[in-house]
This record gives sequence, structure tokens and C-alpha cells, in this order.
Amino acid sequence: MMAKLSAEFYDFLTEEDEPRACSAIPDEACTNVPKNFTLNVLNGTASKLAEKIISPNLTLAWIMHFFGASSAIIGALVPIKDAGSLLPQLFVSGRIRSFAIRKYFWAVSALVQAVCWLAAAIAIYLLSGPIVTYIILALLALFSIASGVASVSYKDVIGKTVPKEVRGQMLSYRSTFGGLLGLIAGVLLIFVLKDVADKSLYAGLFLVASVLWFIASTLFFMIEEKAGATSGGRSPVGELKEGLKLIKTESNFRNFLITRGLLMSIPLLQPFYVIIAKDITDSSWNLLGYLIIANGLAQVLSSPLWGRIADRSSVSLMRISSVVAIIGLLYALTFYYFEDWGLGFYAFLPIIFINGIAYSGARLSRKTYLVNYAPEEDRPTYVSVANTAIGVFTLVAATFGVVAELFGLPAQLIFFLILLLAAILLSFSLKKVGNAD
Repeated sequence: MMAKLSAEFYDFLTEEDEPRACSAIPDEACTNVPKNFTLNVLNGTASKLAEKIISPNLTLAWIMHFFGASSAIIGALVPIKDAGSLLPQLFVSGRIRSFAIRKYFWAVSALVQAVCWLAAAIAIYLLSGPIVTYIILALLALFSIASGVASVSYKDVIGKTVPKEVRGQMLSYRSTFGGLLGLIAGVLLIFVLKDVADKSLYAGLFLVASVLWFIASTLFFMIEEKAGATSGGRSPVGELKEGLKLIKTESNFRNFLITRGLLMSIPLLQPFYVIIAKDITDSSWNLLGYLIIANGLAQVLSSPLWGRIADRSSVSLMRISSVVAIIGLLYALTFYYFEDWGLGFYAFLPIIFINGIAYSGARLSRKTYLVNYAPEEDRPTYVSVANTAIGVFTLVAATFGVVAELFGLPAQLIFFLILLLAAILLSFSLKKVGNAD
């Protein structure tokens, strides 16, 4: 029964009516494609919803403020999340490489993430004051490290279990369904629970996220993964040397890392957009809720289209996403300079929506490109090197706010606009790996 439902679900989402092609995965795994595709989508739906409910730059920041966290601590949330999940990857990929079956790394990591948020829920419910913020910060660091381990194994597992022709669609549906449920959660928070702001509500949010991570872990454990090559496993030092060698010798990989770093401008823009939005309305709670809704809508509406474009050409999707983000930037600059026109909060919301669309495309483009470009036998190393490099860039990016401090918010936006233009130009140097390239 499950196999039949998985096949129907797979055929419906991919609109596949021809004999199934299984490029870049073992022939014996081809019969498991519908089941693995379905489990991946359901797993992603649960994990993406959990990320929406507890997101460092929105929900978590609000909760930390509720418990009296300083601006410095709140400002450290995103860097801790990104650096914690990206920097350690280079040092675990060699170990992961020595295992023939790698899905367990993701499943166990998700369990660790579930336990972290369960512990946070208990701390919030039982404790009060600044101590809660330090506990959450420590749990976020552990959560992020587990996320990093999962990321290395995840791209390798989908490379072994999902055909190249539908990977972009699978990734996009994970985002779409998770975003849709996140949208519903945002509506509930605004219109049903908007007057409830106490410890029980915040503990409940962490508890729900914990349950979702447990469900995601179980679903990923059920994926049928065939044993892969185990040769080439390296120590952390050896992995670091191999990573540096890759960056030095592979110009295309090096250009991809730089392009991906430049595309980080898109998520880094959001806090500065929030600064403008906060100047428009005094209702922080409504602002948070509308941000969740705007981001959810952007993800739901754009992900299916982005998935199909990514399967054709992930490089083109990088450029399209950058252009969309630049449109949002120009809108924000216009809004900023013509604030005397009396434009209100609702007129500003499209900027959040546009940036959400751009970010959805940028994330999907670099994930699809890396999985398709990296050779199967060394994919964990490519993934870990890429993520570690971006982790370093994230630490550098934490200082970008000095531009706004020294020269003003418009200068900050123009700075990111220049970075996005550079990303577009550099993308033309990348090798094309999509089906239509």
C-alpha cells in the first residue's frame, strides 16, 4: 500500500509519464525512487516547518528578547547558527566517508536537534530571567553542530537515492510544503495567539519543533539507501588538506564558493529590512507574524518554479535569484528615500516577500549545483569544504553591519547590491551541470 501511494505521489509531483530514468544513482536503487522521493519530501516538510517555528532571525530573537537578552546576544544568534552548522563539516566528512550507509548520520543528528529543543522547552517553562537566554544559546550551538553533520550526509544520501532529473523538484517540494505549513503557523500566531505572550506559549513552540524534528528523523531513517564506497576516508587534518587542495586546484569549485558567498547577501539583507520595517510600526508582535507569513508565501509560491528551473540549469537560477533580490533592494531604497510620501507597513511588506522569493531560489540553486557537480565518490568532501568556507564567510559577514553604522542604511543596501551584481558576473564562469545546459 505504501509503495503504491509513494509511486502515485511521486508521479503526481514530478508529472513523470515516461519510463523512469535513474541517472547518477545505482541501478538496483531505481525501484525505490518513488518511496525515497516521498520520504524525502515528507522529511523536509517536517524539518522545514520546525525551522519556521524556531528561526534564529525571527521567532528565536523574539523569545530571547522576552527573557531579557541583550542586543549583543540577539545579534549573535544567526552567526552562531550558521557558523556552528557550517564550520565543523570539514572535520566530520572524512569520518562519514568511511560508512557505506550514511542516512544514519542525518537521522541521529535530527534526534539530537529534537532533544535540544525539548531541553529548551523545559528550561523556558521552569526557569526565568537571563539564565534562560544562556541555556538557549548553548543549546543553539549544539543544535547547529548537529545540523552541520546532517548536512554533509544529506547531500550524499540524496545523490545516491534520488535521480538527478528530479532532485531540484524534490528539494523544492520540501520547501514548498514546509513553507505552506509555516504560513498556517504564522496565521495562527497572529490572529489566534496574538494576545498570548507568556512562557507557556514559547515553551510550546519549542516543544512542537522538537516533535517535528523527531518525526523528520524517523522518516529519514526509513529511506532505502544502498551501500556506497567507503574508500578515501580521511582524518580531520587530511580532510582539511584535501579541502585546501580542492580550492587551490579546481578553479570552477573555487568560483562556485565565491559565488555562493556573494549570494549570502540575500539572507543577510533581512535584518536591515526589519530595521526599516520597525520604524514604520510599533507593533513588534504583528511585525513578527507578518514576516512569517510573507516568508511563507514567498517560499510556497516560488519553490515549485525554482525546482524546475534548477533541474534545467542551477546556474541560471543563481542569476535569476540575484536579479529578484536586486529588484527588492531597489524597492527598499526607493521606499527609504521617499518615506515622506507616508508609505505604511503594508506597502513595505512586498520587500520581505521579494527577498523571500530570491532566497528560496538562491538556496535551491547552490544545493542543486553542488550535488550535481561534485563527483559521487568524493561528494561529502565537496559539501563539507563548501559549507566550511561559507561558515568562515559568515563570521566575516557578521561585521558587515559596520557599513550601516558608518555610512547609513542606504549605503548598506547599496553594498549588498554590489555583491549581488558580482555574483551574477561570476556565475558566468561556472561550468554548467543542469539538464538543459
